[in-house]
Amino acid sequence: MASILPAAISGGDSDRVLKSMDANRYATKKTIAQGMLDIALLTANASQLKYILQVGEKHEFYTLMLTLISISIILQVSAALLAVILTLVNFHQGELQQRVANILNHFSLAFVVTALFCDIIKMNFGLDPAVPYIHN
Repeated sequence: MASILPAAISGGDSDRVLKSMDANRYATKKTIAQGMLDIALLTANASQLKYILQVGEKHEFYTLMLTLISISIILQVSAALLAVILTLVNFHQGELQQRVANILNHFSLAFVVTALFCDIIKMNFGLDPAVPYIHN
């Protein structure tokens, strides 16, 4: 198990042994936090999809918003599936597995970046459920 030892604190007791930080525990917590953020983004997209379907074609950008939200959800789910597949690939079996894992990792990154791009564009078109839509 790898551990990272922090630098000694200047001043104070120099003989005091500082608690070491476990790198595996940190990586596990970081992965869980990223997963929670992914779930939060997927939940937000589902909420936005519900809102746009409730408003219907009265919304000024109904088709664009519906398309962007759907693409974002599909890409997020695809990236999650690729992440699961990547956990099953054994990197130590050979060069072919490493190449496959590298390609899958690039696709996963492309899916996440494209979903982020869709989210940025849809937020610029005023999809805010907190502001009621008033149709004249």
